Amino acid sequence: MAQLTQFLPFILMFVVIYFFMILPQQKKVKKEKEFENSLKVGDKIVTKSGFHGKISELATTTAVIETMSGKLKIERSAISLEMSAILNKKE
Repeated sequence: MAQLTQFLPFILMFVVIYFFMILPQQKKVKKEKEFENSLKVGDKIVTKSGFHGKISELATTTAVIETMSGKLKIERSAISLEMSAILNKKE
């Protein structure tokens, strides 16, 4: 019993860390994967580095976007879920 009370603060810290840090991060990753899989040609997007464009081609892990300066080939994971949602909400 004494050993359990010694480890109780560590167990409680782990539970708190799990519910406030690990679980929300897992939900965010799942949401971003769903967003990447739902992309289609013609969608207006913003990359995490700030490039604005429209998707012109899609491959398994990459996308070609049209910008005002030409076409760029980027990884799908470089497309920002939050910024793209804000861009599409304005229109």
